[in-house]
Amino acid sequence: MSTTAEEPELQNGHEPERIPKPEIEPESEPEPSELEPKPLAQPEPEAEPSEPESVPEPKPEQPEAPDADPKPEEPKQSSIQSNEAVGNASAKAPTGELRKDEGSRTFTMRELLSGLKADEVDESGPDATSPYSQESPQQRNDQNNAAMDLINSVTGVDDEGRSRQRILTFAARRYASAIERNPGDYDALYNWALVLQESADNVSQDSASPSKDALLEEACKKYDEATRLCPTLHDAFYNWAIAISDRAKMRGRTKEAEELWKQATKNYEKAVQLNWNSPQALNNWGLALQELSAIVPAREKKTIVKSAISKFRAAIRLQYDFHRAIYNLGTVLYGLAEDTLRSGGSVHAKEVSPNELYSQSAIYIAAAHALKPNYSVYSSALRLVRSMLPLPHLKVGYLTAPPVGKPVAPHSDWRRSPFVLNHEGLHQTHKNEQNQVPQSLSGRSGDAANIDKKAIRVDVPDIVSVSACADLTLPPGAGLCIDTIHGPVFMVADSWESLDGWLDAIRLVYTIYARGKSDVLAGIITG
Repeated sequence: MSTTAEEPELQNGHEPERIPKPEIEPESEPEPSELEPKPLAQPEPEAEPSEPESVPEPKPEQPEAPDADPKPEEPKQSSIQSNEAVGNASAKAPTGELRKDEGSRTFTMRELLSGLKADEVDESGPDATSPYSQESPQQRNDQNNAAMDLINSVTGVDDEGRSRQRILTFAARRYASAIERNPGDYDALYNWALVLQESADNVSQDSASPSKDALLEEACKKYDEATRLCPTLHDAFYNWAIAISDRAKMRGRTKEAEELWKQATKNYEKAVQLNWNSPQALNNWGLALQELSAIVPAREKKTIVKSAISKFRAAIRLQYDFHRAIYNLGTVLYGLAEDTLRSGGSVHAKEVSPNELYSQSAIYIAAAHALKPNYSVYSSALRLVRSMLPLPHLKVGYLTAPPVGKPVAPHSDWRRSPFVLNHEGLHQTHKNEQNQVPQSLSGRSGDAANIDKKAIRVDVPDIVSVSACADLTLPPGAGLCIDTIHGPVFMVADSWESLDGWLDAIRLVYTIYARGKSDVLAGIITG
């Protein structure tokens, strides 16, 4: 990926900066919500007697402290960007790497080695139906030797890296042996690909080491073979896409990088088709589309950006507190706002204006910060976009609603009126009462209390669920249902796109409340 951001256009009399882009967190800072790399357990002592040091079994993943900041230093650029790496490839802290997915079919090394020892008594030959069974033993040996040569030449950057690489090398020998006995062993192929991919992370800057790209390319070949043998192995498609993405980043904004990003998006799509319940895969798919949109011709960019938005939004709806996807959605909306402003504003009346896009972007970034208030990159981004919020509210807009106290009313009685959303809830206002809204929300005014009696009010603690609805009792349009402990509240948004914004905003406010972070959100919007 290119390390220099494109110069933004001037807006509101000043030059907006770009939001810093934290990538999916580095593997050194695991988080419960993320799928982790396949753990590599210590090889059994008798298998490698010459090894002087012992490597403990991988410990269970420790939950991240709620306020822990994986990036204590401030980003070197205070600019608005998507959730990608900032700086050059050698700056490990700001760049971070996409994680490998443990998946559901992987094993620890100890489990696999135990299985391999048991397999040594199996004298059965290769699977005759395998597409690779037609390869000669010599061809397979040549391919295995080439991969082993790459792994053997990797040297870690420190003692821990060298120790880990010895484990990876030992594992690779075992996987190679398993494949020699049975070329149709897709589990061994998949795990060998993971070893190659992990080894690529261990490549030092020493000129004697193989290139990271060569290891990733070999890993991609193993993933390709594994998925040909087992087309439902979604873990392999997911990690294969990550390996391709890493290769694309090395090539900047070139035609070759464009082709690699397209391959990565196809593999993420396949992974999601096979395992639709993976917010991480959807988030990474959105990131790959976002990178692709920066390379393709301008006429193709908007379609790809909208596709990325849909992937981030789908990831959030699978996991409402997935702060990385929330932040990524904010950055891609910000970029879309810049592009729209640069092109002279909305082309069609139905398209969202740049100001509305900036406001939507700020909502998601504010929500990500509220969920992880000590993430310095979120804090930096929030400082740049907070003024784009409709303060002292998180979101304002119009909804069509029935008269107060009459949820089932004739369509002719429904009225389009302004609503505001903040950390306390969703409230209906009236044009002549706009100046009294802040008092109404805080409950410090008798006049405000009277206003509340005449307006629809949904408090966050009362919410049970929020969903789109298509009920014949509602006026035509994008129906919104907020189910509360007091019963459902029905409204209609101006458009389906507007409905998406309301759904996400209300769900995020509730999620922040459920995580005990409402005070953080209150501080953002009230200052």
